[in-house]
Amino acid sequence: MARTATVERNTKETQIRVELDLDGTGARTVETPVPFFSHMLDAVARHGVFDLTVKAAGDIEIDAHHTVEDVGLALGTAFEQALGDRAGIVRYGSATLPMDEVLATVAVDFCGRPAFVWNVAGLDGKWIGDFDCELAKEFFAAFATRAQCNLHVLLHYGGNAHHTIEVIFKAFARACDAASRVDPRLGGAVPSTKGTLTT
Repeated sequence: MARTATVERNTKETQIRVELDLDGTGARTVETPVPFFSHMLDAVARHGVFDLTVKAAGDIEIDAHHTVEDVGLALGTAFEQALGDRAGIVRYGSATLPMDEVLATVAVDFCGRPAFVWNVAGLDGKWIGDFDCELAKEFFAAFATRAQCNLHVLLHYGGNAHHTIEVIFKAFARACDAASRVDPRLGGAVPSTKGTLTT
């Protein structure tokens, strides 16, 4: 059974289309009006080994907030749909990754309940090109809400804002890959004592 989803989100502020295949090869096409954000989404596909298409337009003449957040909403919805009833998935995943002087951990539980913790200091007021670093938090919060997952992001230490944001996106990709994988030992069972991860 294909674990894929296509999500469109069209408002007066943004026009977004996301296509996702959880069992892909890392093939990706990413087009957003925010170059650094596009680079981060490209990293999600590459390091999560998801096939991912993102085409986004938005009111960046105001700022990039709506575009970044709405892509997070659409991508989270795509994960929620592609996971289906979540039967047989590992469910939990985490990754701790270094990038030069930075070390970060991202942990995810595709449990059917949204919760988000952002324990990341030092990004307020920092920009990478035309990307406001505070928007990373908005992206991941939106994703957790729509993917119906617990998502925790922890920066252990670091300095450079570019390194910090990039390693968080890469750790997120690795954690989501681990958590969304099908575990053949489960025989298609839902990994919960409740018997469901969608109610």
